[in-house]
Amino acid sequence: MTPTSALDAHLALLQFGDSFFPSGAASFSWGLETLRADGFVTDAASLAAFVDGQLAQRWASFDRPALVAAHRAADDLDAVEAIDRQLDAATLAREAREGGARIGGALLKVHAGLGTDGADAYRQRVLQGDAPGQMAAVQGLLAARAGLDETAACALSAYGVALGIASAALRVGLVGHVDVQRLLAASRACIAEGFAAPLPAPDALHTWAPMTEIATMRHETGTGRLFAN
Repeated sequence: MTPTSALDAHLALLQFGDSFFPSGAASFSWGLETLRADGFVTDAASLAAFVDGQLAQRWASFDRPALVAAHRAADDLDAVEAIDRQLDAATLAREAREGGARIGGALLKVHAGLGTDGADAYRQRVLQGDAPGQMAAVQGLLAARAGLDETAACALSAYGVALGIASAALRVGLVGHVDVQRLLAASRACIAEGFAAPLPAPDALHTWAPMTEIATMRHETGTGRLFAN
């Protein structure tokens, strides 16, 4: 359902950004289980540094430009699919690639159920294997079709990164609920820096988070895993 007023748009943003919204991100650990076991992320301070690193070194230069491109191309599903495929090809770690597609698929399923325009049509492309359904491309498409502007779509995406990591950290026992709220508040500054940075062209997506990628690759050989990825 497309928002009909500024208030309605704000309420839609709150709904889509709520941890209660079934985005599929709950099954993704962001490598935290491995990073915690290896002693790299052990407390609230190291977790905050990890969140800032993901926002600055991945979201701002990788997810954000793809999301914006998909948002701007939302009326052309072929163009969205091209962006989607580029994201998929540029995500080197299999676990991250499969996790991104799983989150994108979950978002498409929920929005198709909600009747968001274009959600079911693009979901059929994903189900038929014509498109990978990577998270950032799907977020851009669905945000545009749900009536959220570009700024709101990017804010929702960046907040989702911080919230997803914080939620994973809470579940593995790294931090408590108050620490999570402090982290989310502190992440706003890094998100603002990401917004202020020049927007890379869609064909210049890049990320530099090797420690996280290695951690996600090693996750499948770990013991006592809580997360599906």
